Amino acid sequence: MSTKQNTVKNKWALKRGPGLKQGIAKSANRVRYLLLGREINNGLVFKLFLYAIFLSTSYIYIQPVLRMIVKMVMSGKDLIDPTVTWIPSALYFGHLADAWEVLHYEQSVVISIVVALLVAVFHCVSCGFAGYAFARLEFPFKRIAFFLLLVAFIIPPQVVVLPSIIAYRALGLDNSLVSLVIPALFGFGVKGSLFVIIYRQFFMTQPRELEEAARIDGASAIRFYLKVMFPLARPAIIVVFLFSFVWTWNDTYMPRMYLGGAEDVPLAMQMSRLGQELDNLMLTAELPAYMAEPIKMAASFLTILPPLLIYLFAQRYFVESVERTGLVE
Repeated sequence: MSTKQNTVKNKWALKRGPGLKQGIAKSANRVRYLLLGREINNGLVFKLFLYAIFLSTSYIYIQPVLRMIVKMVMSGKDLIDPTVTWIPSALYFGHLADAWEVLHYEQSVVISIVVALLVAVFHCVSCGFAGYAFARLEFPFKRIAFFLLLVAFIIPPQVVVLPSIIAYRALGLDNSLVSLVIPALFGFGVKGSLFVIIYRQFFMTQPRELEEAARIDGASAIRFYLKVMFPLARPAIIVVFLFSFVWTWNDTYMPRMYLGGAEDVPLAMQMSRLGQELDNLMLTAELPAYMAEPIKMAASFLTILPPLLIYLFAQRYFVESVERTGLVE
């Protein structure tokens, strides 16, 4: 009986052997596809590696902001306690009130909003005209003009500051907020040449048939631009507006050059004067030296809060617009 049983078992093993090997091979393939994926970019190992890069990069950017927020809500007791690093024992908002006073926040934030809005609107209009001209119109020395535009993008603003100051002084506009807005009216200002290039890239992606149909209908180039092309340029307008607003909001160099002796200045320039104002506050209120850092953190938070809120609400439109303007092609 034992010999017959062994013979039956051997026959069963021979029949089952290929199927068992195939099953093991399929299981191994499933594990390999799970870890590595059928393609290089959809495996578990690749996704974990990608998420690790994203998390580490996000931490580099978010950690200073979190540190700033934690520092500005710490009380004096927590500031001198070495055991308190991330979680304060109680929330204290007095540093925000001190920073509000030091920055003259009500006045400064209104000035910043008005100046940044005007500059952004003027950039959207004037750079749009220039971008359309470079993209669709033919005029003498067009290549030379575009080359000069690229040169203007490369040249640092320090090169043109002195001639601008002399011109504004001759016009009686020194120490005036108007001096921050006038360049944007003519397509210059903070990164104005970049905005022209953004518009140019967008208009070059539009079909030529639109212009041919407009010419048949007898429309001029300006009328065609205002009625057809500018409304179509909504993605480019959003990108230019957000870039111009944020860069104007954060700019400290031009306000320091043009508004050096003025009292009514934008918020970013008030931040550059923070040291002197904070010293006066520390003397008058008789605050200890360790209270200066949280007040600085609170002032920085108040300064970045408005553009941060704008980006949070306009993030979806901004990402979609960047994709549609041709900047990522």
